[in-house]
Amino acid sequence: MNLNKLTIKEAHKLLGRKEITSVELVMAHFDEIKKKDKDIHVFLSLNEEGAMVAAKKVDERIAKGEPIEMLAGIPASIKDNILIRGIKTTAASKILENYIAPYDATVIKKLKEEEAIFIGKTNMDEFAMGSSTENSGFGPTKNPVNLERVPGGSSGGSAAAVKAGFSVYALGSDTGGSIRQPAGFCGAVGFKPTYGAVSRHGLIAMASSLDQIGPIARNVDDAAAVFETIRGKDELDSTSVAMEWQDYWGSPLDIEKIKIGVPREYFIHGLNPEIEKNIKSVISKLEKEGAKIEEISLPYSEWALATYYIIMPAEVSANLARFDGIKYGYSTINKEEKLQNLFDVYLKSRGDVFGAEARRRILLGTYILSACYYDAYYTRAQKVRRLIKQDFDRAFKEVDAIITPTSPTTAFKFGEKTQDPLSMYLADIYTVSVNLAGIPGISIPAKEVAGLPVGLQLIGKNFDDVKLLKIAKIIETISK
Repeated sequence: MNLNKLTIKEAHKLLGRKEITSVELVMAHFDEIKKKDKDIHVFLSLNEEGAMVAAKKVDERIAKGEPIEMLAGIPASIKDNILIRGIKTTAASKILENYIAPYDATVIKKLKEEEAIFIGKTNMDEFAMGSSTENSGFGPTKNPVNLERVPGGSSGGSAAAVKAGFSVYALGSDTGGSIRQPAGFCGAVGFKPTYGAVSRHGLIAMASSLDQIGPIARNVDDAAAVFETIRGKDELDSTSVAMEWQDYWGSPLDIEKIKIGVPREYFIHGLNPEIEKNIKSVISKLEKEGAKIEEISLPYSEWALATYYIIMPAEVSANLARFDGIKYGYSTINKEEKLQNLFDVYLKSRGDVFGAEARRRILLGTYILSACYYDAYYTRAQKVRRLIKQDFDRAFKEVDAIITPTSPTTAFKFGEKTQDPLSMYLADIYTVSVNLAGIPGISIPAKEVAGLPVGLQLIGKNFDDVKLLKIAKIIETISK
């Protein structure tokens, strides 16, 4: 039995039957990490001692005959912008290299209540700014499928951890596709919930109106199990929403009653022809199984990328202003340098340690928010954002879900796009509109192209997350 390939449901059953122990499961994952992570570089820190202590407690409960929750005793990896009390949290930035989290993020509290096991903190693009995990202050993560290629970003470490067998599932954050795109590149399932469905308390903010925490897993059932645990209203996050959620584990949907929208704007020049062929093959299978397929239009989609790259850097500029070398984070104050004033400390501290992409987005955001350009750029972008949301609202009056590629290409090679930021930004062309609209999206594996994973994206309407997961489960099943 390969313990590193188990799903959450499989591991839970084996633990309950006492066919394996949590300690054995955790040790198997650490053994795999020790063998392979020197080549892949998934983890920025490991929690081996804490994980083993937690695993022993779960085993003791099982030995006493006590029932355990679905996630109890099962190893998870956590993106390094989500706080775990007492564990280093860097957001892959040198400015937070020695920051120890003083409290748990709400999602971590909820996982701890279920006795989940935290293997370690995963690598990412610095402050979640990137689509390749090449922008980490601590070196890039490689794609386990092909070490010459990127794992996607910014949750590249989390996606790679699941694919490499380093953890059963992982948490990531998604601001413009940062869960879905790396899941697509690595051949995993990545789910971005509706904005407000999952608390952001304890997530180091990149762009607060866009950020959302979600799971990366081996299949849709596992993603649903994690979502079920972490969702819900949180008094510490005013943007979180109280909801009466459907039951994912109840009756499956009748495929003949499902209507899927195919947006003509997403199947255009720039999409890899083989990826298009694979996605359309899935659409054909759905139609043969009885689903209704309807071509739809999302006309403002062509403005989504431009809108995103105005709103996101503006929020980045505001959020990252806190890292000033004075309150916390890296500082030149204690260095042997003759700095004249606090402004010099501010400039030197930030200039020394922020990476190129972080500096680029901070500068762009500061420019956008300046008095001369605020109305010309930021205000206009917010108006277009509303129009994008209205596009989706109209579409969901006609269809239950929308199907698209996750990315226009398969995972690209290291260095291929780093010198051309625009080319890198285009990797998010199919995902950013979901964040702008605040709606749920999920990437599931489709047929590979040239031995590389391909992601198929499904988009749902606000707070229809469970229905979206159920439709994704149908597609996952018929695609096997």
